[in-house]
Amino acid sequence: QVQLAESGGGLVQAGDSLRLSCAVSGRTVTSFVIGWFRQASGKEREFVARITGSGGSTYYADSVKGRFTISRDSGKNTVYLQMNSLKPEETAVYYCAGGRNSVRYDYWGQGTQVTVSS
Repeated sequence: QVQLAESGGGLVQAGDSLRLSCAVSGRTVTSFVIGWFRQASGKEREFVARITGSGGSTYYADSVKGRFTISRDSGKNTVYLQMNSLKPEETAVYYCAGGRNSVRYDYWGQGTQVTVSS
């Protein structure tokens, strides 16, 4: 059974940094695509970043390019999202998800709250 568990959320001030973790069990992080998404209250879920399985290629939403970095530690079977220069409008629940490609994600974590105060 594949499970993803996010951690690392919290309350920070605008301009601060935060690192989220997505611990994966039941499958190796190199065997599928892992993406980060976020959903603010009252808004639709949006894509943030992803990392491909075998090649480890990374992709970002335009809004986070240059500030966020997705990475993985195969030994810990964990994917990270380093978030720098956070903005209040990035307050949301952040989810990690795993899937066979960048379009279909079959496994989702429970989410972790990130709150950025101004």
